[in-house]
Amino acid sequence: MRIKQVQAWWVRVPIEASRQHRSDFGQVRTFDAAILRIETDDGLVGWGEGKNAAGSAGSYGALVHMLNHEVGPQMIGRHAGDIGVIWEMLYNGVRHETAAAAGHAMPQLARRGLSIAAISAVDIALWDILGKSLAQPVWRLLGGRKLDRMPTYASGGWAPVEKIGDQLKSYIREGGFKAVKMRVGAMDGAPHISAARVRAARAALGPEVELMVDAHGTYTVAEAKRFAQSVSDCDLAWFEEPVIADDKAGMAELRSASSVPVAVGESEATRYAFRDLAILKAADIFQPDPAFCGGISEAMKIGTIASAFNLRLAPHLWAGAPCFFAGLHVCAASPASFTIEYSVGANPMIHDLVEETVNIQDGMIAIPDSPGLGFTVSERFLKAHAQSARQ
Repeated sequence: MRIKQVQAWWVRVPIEASRQHRSDFGQVRTFDAAILRIETDDGLVGWGEGKNAAGSAGSYGALVHMLNHEVGPQMIGRHAGDIGVIWEMLYNGVRHETAAAAGHAMPQLARRGLSIAAISAVDIALWDILGKSLAQPVWRLLGGRKLDRMPTYASGGWAPVEKIGDQLKSYIREGGFKAVKMRVGAMDGAPHISAARVRAARAALGPEVELMVDAHGTYTVAEAKRFAQSVSDCDLAWFEEPVIADDKAGMAELRSASSVPVAVGESEATRYAFRDLAILKAADIFQPDPAFCGGISEAMKIGTIASAFNLRLAPHLWAGAPCFFAGLHVCAASPASFTIEYSVGANPMIHDLVEETVNIQDGMIAIPDSPGLGFTVSERFLKAHAQSARQ
């Protein structure tokens, strides 16, 4: 089970105009991802995904080049089952042998950003291979599945105040969701405009549906406080990314000043950042993105930190199929998990990239039983949308 080939593509899928939305990222016209394929010498194939940009927007040329020309060559000939060893090798770089012998990390200077995104893609693909080699779903290798179906929440909510209620209710009709998330923050301008949209949403949904809000880190601490105070009677399930991820102290300040749970982490990489969030008491809910935080291996470690600090885990899964399915397995195995993010905006990277049908019934999603991560990539679709000229 030695690694024979590593190949990554920048996959860019156009979104038809009628299904596009505008957020603080601007008009989202394409869905982009770095998709990784690892093949072993005995014919096993694992799929991974790395992310270096917000949501589905962004350029992936540099990450794909890194995977194909820097990370990939280091892995050829290594045993695909050495997942943890390969993770630490890629993280510590030229000092990995010294770090292994010393028993503590000695990472490269550039150990975040593209480096961790690349490691994330590799890690997800290697877990997929290991599961397939043992004819077991990944969740079993992570310790078992606590539930065969898990609650999901509909992630969307960009409409203006007069339409937000109808938009969110349409999600409920579509998948029977019991929880929905809407966007707030810079896309609205002033906090009072976002607050008005939230009030309209709560009035339309009634008290039984859980309502979350996501500011994408675009508020200052003062603005986030103003917003939270303005919607204090709306019974929000959480306030996601209220301020920039670099301001962990500001998150802690907001959390201490508001009764609304704070959810953060999609912009954070590795267990070390989440350790700091826990110690600073800056969050109630951790939201690592498997394609950015360090893969399945690191997401599980982050879940352990959440459990140890009596916090909860709700991974960021606005992503392609490898990341989304990785999140399903992490949530199935982690004691701290409680809900799955399901993007209701246009997401061809889940629905068209794989042969399987991913759907929600009664607000619940089934955890796959198939070996590995449980999906089959449509290589025809992938190659049709790969930006090969830029890699």
